[in-house]
Amino acid sequence: MSNRFLLASTSAGWPPPVLDPGGPYAEPVTLLAWALLIGGAVVLAIVVAALGTALFGSKRLKAKLGGERAIWLGGFLFPAVVLTGLLIWGLSLTSSLSPQPGTDAMRVRIIGEMWWWRVHYLDARGQEALRDANELHIPVGRPVLLELESADVIHSFWIPRLAGKMDMIPGRTNKLLIEADRPGVYKGQCAEYCGGPHALMGFVVVAHSAKDFERWRAARRPADGGGGPGLDLFLASGCAACHTIRGTAANGLAGPDLTHVGSRQTLGAGILPNNPGTMAGWIADSQAIKPGNRMPAYHQFSGRELRALAAYLRGLE
Repeated sequence: MSNRFLLASTSAGWPPPVLDPGGPYAEPVTLLAWALLIGGAVVLAIVVAALGTALFGSKRLKAKLGGERAIWLGGFLFPAVVLTGLLIWGLSLTSSLSPQPGTDAMRVRIIGEMWWWRVHYLDARGQEALRDANELHIPVGRPVLLELESADVIHSFWIPRLAGKMDMIPGRTNKLLIEADRPGVYKGQCAEYCGGPHALMGFVVVAHSAKDFERWRAARRPADGGGGPGLDLFLASGCAACHTIRGTAANGLAGPDLTHVGSRQTLGAGILPNNPGTMAGWIADSQAIKPGNRMPAYHQFSGRELRALAAYLRGLE
């Protein structure tokens, strides 16, 4: 990975922390991870001690280590008891992570694509109420039920501070609960190799207080799309064939919905901070930033045209 990619990832806050839970559905996963790490270290120490005894111990210790009793205790009874106990404890610890009937959870459908994320906010009947991309906004202290799907290959959705990993499999809907304890920005990543720029397929969850979330949702009403030279360039250069901007003639479905792109934290599925400079750079040559993504480079735009397009898109909040 080039220095440019490393700088982009660092500026967007990647890699996300994996052992710092920020909600009730991440805490059991973190506790289990620590137990496995510590248990693995203890087992490694026992094995190293046994190896040291076998190589450098006295004849009496070597005889005991290779005796039938030691083999039964260390090779059968100890693993059976430890692994059985770990299995039972792990299942009981993580049983609360499965969605339960009647949970008062906000519903969101997230569809993994090569190499970005569609985000559809659903109402109580399961109908789409709002569409976005690469970013999820949630209220603090309320469970959010994610309905995870894939449009092409297997992806894996992972926001380490809010929940464990969940695969996104074509033709199947998997469900994952997340919840944030406090307001903030929580970073995530596709955790299943999906080809091409998989390592640059990030995600952002923004947790708001209840009042701030209601204000955010109220502000997501369909916009009129603005206007001016930026919109004219957007429509004339074919961008509308892939992207939607509600309130304009742009209604493409191949790429992310850009209706509120100016309000997003990042660009390129989490790899760039969202500002006019990065917006112009992404439009001009996204392939130099995220090789293999499905957006072509637009070298034909002049500097003035790039600035107009970037200003227009940044204004879509």
